[in-house]
Amino acid sequence: MSTRPPAIVLGGDSNALSIARSLGRLGVEVFGIGVAPFVGRSRHLKLIEVADSRDPEADWAACLLGRATDHLQGAVVLAGSDVGLVVLARHRQELAERFALDISDVDSQLTMLDKLRTYEVARDAGVPTPMFWRIDTPSDLERHRTALVYPLIVKPLLSHHFQSAFPGLSKFRVVSGEDELLEAYGELTAAGLAVMLVEKIQMPDDHLCSYYTYLDESYTALFDFTKRVIRRNPPGMGVGTYHITDWNPEVRDAAMRLFKAVGLQGLANAEFIRDDRDGRLKLIECNARFTAANPLVTAAGLDLAKFVYLRIIGSPVELPRQYTVGLRLLYPSDDVRAFLALRTRGKLGPVGWLRSLAHRQTFAYARWDDPGPAVSRALLRSSRGLRKAIGTVRARTRTEAGSN
Repeated sequence: MSTRPPAIVLGGDSNALSIARSLGRLGVEVFGIGVAPFVGRSRHLKLIEVADSRDPEADWAACLLGRATDHLQGAVVLAGSDVGLVVLARHRQELAERFALDISDVDSQLTMLDKLRTYEVARDAGVPTPMFWRIDTPSDLERHRTALVYPLIVKPLLSHHFQSAFPGLSKFRVVSGEDELLEAYGELTAAGLAVMLVEKIQMPDDHLCSYYTYLDESYTALFDFTKRVIRRNPPGMGVGTYHITDWNPEVRDAAMRLFKAVGLQGLANAEFIRDDRDGRLKLIECNARFTAANPLVTAAGLDLAKFVYLRIIGSPVELPRQYTVGLRLLYPSDDVRAFLALRTRGKLGPVGWLRSLAHRQTFAYARWDDPGPAVSRALLRSSRGLRKAIGTVRARTRTEAGSN
């Protein structure tokens, strides 16, 4: 048995699984709170059951500070989601008396969770952003009416609040005109969400790029890593289905201006999009935690889970100065959907798609020595797809019966 303390991962999907596998190789016992159910099928992670409610922040905090985790006192706690980050930030003093936590500038982390504050800090720091508008009341919609450009993103200030209110949906609404804007604004605000409006920069998905680092107590970046997206599903607005590592110092420089302006410590990630209209990188969002692309970062040679864990317990290790460039992360079933959508639009043919896949691939879920998560996820998605298809057929049958 390992003499190292256990670890608890708060939320997450592919990132939580990647963390568990990395720490499992160290002999560390890993537990998950609020992680995707199929992650619990990994031999490297044990689920801690928490009641499913509309207030996961309160539930997760109560679990960490209650009797359910008495046996895990001294464990390292890591955030794999925005909810996890909020729990660690808002309950830091209480949690620090019970668990081992990473360094953090709490105010900075909470600022980066707020999409409006993130854009405001970026603007003040000279980091380009899409055009955005603060919307506090319905009258602000009318006040900005002539300045708005479509399509627009109606974006909640706090993504995890949106996901609690609208589970299973994307993190925002895209609108193409005033009527859709009013409808989306009404729907989100009726759910109690604060929102902002953001210009949707319409560029190919491979214009999306990211930078990752870890900022120590003196705000020094301990490593540099960049990647870009190849495809998303749905194209132009969905989640990345195909990623590739690269090295882009321009992305690093833009991200570091933002990180230093806000004063982040610990893990930091910023995503940008290249706007061909003026050639500039423009900020999309910032994350101060492990992200969904963690399996790619780890496969490229930068094991962030191991690095952060050992640093927290006082056994720091240095990350390599170099990582594998050109390494790819593929979500196969999602990328098939992305290809089909692009083919329908005349943007990508079968030969081009297959040629793009003719490389060594990294997979977020599939592992020969840990098959449970991939199998469980596939079964879960197949079941959902089947239920959706049955529902569609039944609705069509009822419509046809009614018309007759």
